[in-house]
Parts: sequence; structure tokens; C-alpha cells
Amino acid sequence: MITDHRERSARTRGTVTPASGTWRNWAGNITARPAREVTPASVEELAAAIRGAAEDGLTVKAAGTGHSFTAVSATGGVLIRPGLLTGVRHIDRVAGTVTVEAGTPLKRLNQALAREGLSLTNMGDIVEQTVAGATSTGTHGTGRDSASVSAQIRGLELLTADGTLLTCSAEEHPEIFAAARVGLGALGVITAVTFAVEPVFLLTAREEPMPLDRVLTEFTRLTTENEHFEFYWFPHTGNCNTKRNNRSQGPASPVSPLSGWFDDEFLSNGLFQAVNSLGRTVPATIPAIARLSSRALSARTYTDVPHKVFTSPRRVRFVEMEYAVPREALPAVLRELRTTVERSRLRVSFPVEVRTAPADDIPLSTASGRDSAYIAIHLYRGTPCREYFTAAEQIFTAHEGRPHWGKLHTGDAEYFSEVYPRFGEFTALRDRLDPDRLFANPYLRRVLGD
Repeated sequence: MITDHRERSARTRGTVTPASGTWRNWAGNITARPAREVTPASVEELAAAIRGAAEDGLTVKAAGTGHSFTAVSATGGVLIRPGLLTGVRHIDRVAGTVTVEAGTPLKRLNQALAREGLSLTNMGDIVEQTVAGATSTGTHGTGRDSASVSAQIRGLELLTADGTLLTCSAEEHPEIFAAARVGLGALGVITAVTFAVEPVFLLTAREEPMPLDRVLTEFTRLTTENEHFEFYWFPHTGNCNTKRNNRSQGPASPVSPLSGWFDDEFLSNGLFQAVNSLGRTVPATIPAIARLSSRALSARTYTDVPHKVFTSPRRVRFVEMEYAVPREALPAVLRELRTTVERSRLRVSFPVEVRTAPADDIPLSTASGRDSAYIAIHLYRGTPCREYFTAAEQIFTAHEGRPHWGKLHTGDAEYFSEVYPRFGEFTALRDRLDPDRLFANPYLRRVLGD
């Protein structure tokens, strides 16, 4: 067992301050004015902040880096900032686990694991979120055998409304453990998470353009034959960029610095930012931009450690909606979306991202009980999104889609009770752990009920 005290020993005492202004999420589409902000440096300080909020009749929400597009973290009460609750607590090589404090950004977790020759099995495509924020909203990558970050949890600590610190796992408080892995912040405040880890491995990524019709026709084969498959369809075109990631014996052959800068920084961020700004100003240019963008990225193959293959920098700000549908429904759903775009006046400058996940056993996971395919739609920040997102959502919900909890949607408790077989199990547990709704906010009241 390896214990890392470097971050814990460097902590200072936490702070409690009257809120000085408006809290905004990363995309800028959600704002809130909390009554006060607390930056605790220990679980004890966090517990005191929760007790103080209850005594003052205020609600409590924790907000990490604000990468959710919904108001899941917004509050007019006490806003918990977990910036001092970071760092690796310990690594257990025998058990194959790492325990990390809840405010740790995924990027720093990946770096810490890499130093120890370890890795998560799968991860999403960005790494700026905190551990607690990513798991509480169901952040996922793509995978035939594994996908979500939450499904890799082996234990967690949860501070509940009555001040109890619960250590939860499949053996201890198993019903709480099952639900809190994707808990939306509705059951309490997560203070630490234990993940399954494995010795670091290599992935070979193969990226190549492919016609959309071929991808949809061969979708089952592509997702079955590859450990990790995803693709990006460019609306207003019939073109996709596909990515296949599979384990490799090596040797490592990373993207060259020049190629990486050109593809990942210049094309995917710098130039993409410029063309989106143009498209927002002159929407008529978007179809032509889409055709150019879909041809700009060429085929490439590289082999590297997981966090350098799964993840990529995202500097262009946007708003996003993502729904999980039954995996077998994906080709039909995407064809409907393509038809909707073609027959409308919509102008869509962002590619549509498609990923997959196997079924899991987490009550509010979007993959709960069924193999799933994810369809994510985006628009550049500041672009009116209601018409596009409404049209897409109607397609997704017609196929029993389940929205990502941290991405835009209009779903409510009535709808979720129909598409989540274990929805009542979660809300009953919420009634038990937070009967006075200390951790509630308008978003949670909408999606979970009062």
C-alpha cells in the first residue's frame, strides 16, 4: 500500500465567506448567486459547513469545475468548493485500487496514477472535471466492455444530511453504494472515491474518415470488433471521422509534437474556434464550413498510454445535449436526426459525437440495465440552441432515451420513472437520507420530484 500525504500536509485551513458575486459554469449558460461559499480543508470542516447550513435554513450544493451544462450544482444557499479536498490518499496494489479525495481533478488523478505505473481502465474525453463531479453525473467514455467512470468505483465516502460520514462499498451500505455512484449530489456530499485500477497499458488509436452510411451499416461490427469505438458525424455532410482504440503490446508510438499541435490544437481548437465564430455570425456559411471541416482531419495511427489516447483538449466552449439510447437503436436514431437536419433550416457547426457503453447496475446510470449508445449534439456558445436541441430530443425520447445528467435536457421525474426501472429505488433512498431536502435545488426537484 502506498500513501501520498503531499497534498494533505500542504493544506491550510478552509475558508467560509459571504458569496462575492455570481457563480457561472464552464459554458456560461448557468449562473447562481449563493448566500455563502465554503472551501473546506477537511471532512470535519465540510461537516461543520453542512451543519451550519441546516441551522440557517440554507441548502447545500458542491460545485467542482462547473463542466455540467445543467443546473445540477447551482444553489442560492451554501456553495461548497472542493479545491482543498484533493490528492491521492492511498494506492493498494494488492487490491488494485486507488483512493482519492473527491475534489481532485481527473487530470491530476491520471498523472498521479501514471507516476505509479497505473491507470483507470476507461475514461471520458476530457479530464478537467473533479472526481466527485464526474462520477455524480455519470461521465463516461466509449467501450465494448467498460465505459463509465462511475462503474469503476469500488468504494466511496458520503457525508449525509445528519452529519454521518458513511464508508460505502458492495459490502458496507451496499444499497447506498449502488445509488451514490451516480448520485447527482442528492444523497449527500462525496468526500472520497476508491477506483479499481490496473497496470498501465498501451492503446493503439486508429483515426480515419468514413462515410456515415457505411458507419451505420457496419455499426454492430465496428462496436463488437473494437474495444473502444466512436465516431463524429458532420451535419450537412455524409462524412464521419472514426476512432478505434485497442490494447497493444507496443512499442509506444505517440503522436509527434508537430502533428499533435497541428491536429489537436490548430485544427481542433484554434481553427475550429474561428470557423464557429464565423458560423455564428453568418449561419449561411455553416454547410460549407462543415464540408471543409469533415475533410480537414486525415487518417492517423498512434500508440500511447490510456490518458493520452482517450482524452483530448477542448478549448472551444459550447453547450451540449447527450442522450443514451438502446445500442441497437443507434442507426435508426441517427438517420432520423440526419433527416431532421436536412429537411429543416437548422445550421449545425459542431459534429455529432457517438459512443457506446455496456450495461451496468447503477440505478441512475444512463446505461443502467441495457447496452447503450450515446449521441451528443453541441452548438457553439452563444448560438441559439432551442430549435435544434428540441428537435433532437423528440427523436431521442421516442426511443426511450436517457439524458446525461450534466447535459441539457427537459426531462422530469415522471419521464425518468418510465425509462429507469430502478428510479423508485433511488428516490426512496433519497427520502431516507435527505428527508428535509438539504441537498435539493430546482434542478433536482424537477428530475427527482419533491
